Amino acid sequence: MAKQLVHHPDKSEMDRLFPAIRKYQALAAKHGIGDIFQDNGGKLLQALLILNLQCMSSREGNDAKDEDGDEYELKTVNVLLTQSFSTHHHLNPVILAKYRKVCAWYFSIYQGIELVEIYRIAPEKLEVDYFARWEKKWRDSGGKISTIQRYRLSMSALPVNWCLFRNRWAAGV
Repeated sequence: MAKQLVHHPDKSEMDRLFPAIRKYQALAAKHGIGDIFQDNGGKLLQALLILNLQCMSSREGNDAKDEDGDEYELKTVNVLLTQSFSTHHHLNPVILAKYRKVCAWYFSIYQGIELVEIYRIAPEKLEVDYFARWEKKWRDSGGKISTIQRYRLSMSALPVNWCLFRNRWAAGV
């Protein structure tokens, strides 16, 4: 005989909150984000709306574009979990060329789900310390390394004067 399913006491609270989550997902879908719980979808939506950008739905292309068609790469980090931004998980010269070509990179810093800051950085500012170093490693391997696994950009690479947005409500977070 099957065991009787007993729900956790917090399930009723989740059921109460779920209609608001559905509304958040509907807003995200309107902006090209299929799932707020996958690939930082909820955080991506927040950045898109703050920065007035449009989601580029392709998994292979850049993350966003503006009304002029300029493209952007968006990265997020939750400082409660890590202190660096991760790159594409199959980084290679083709992906690096894409990274170099964008108008700018936006780095969003979160504490949990609370957005704290967004930084804007031109790709040229990432060339020496990141792009060139990653490409050199790939070339030094003779192109045998088909994947440079999750190279990271340190939060220390974000000079304070490049901060574009600071969440005034997150000051106490």
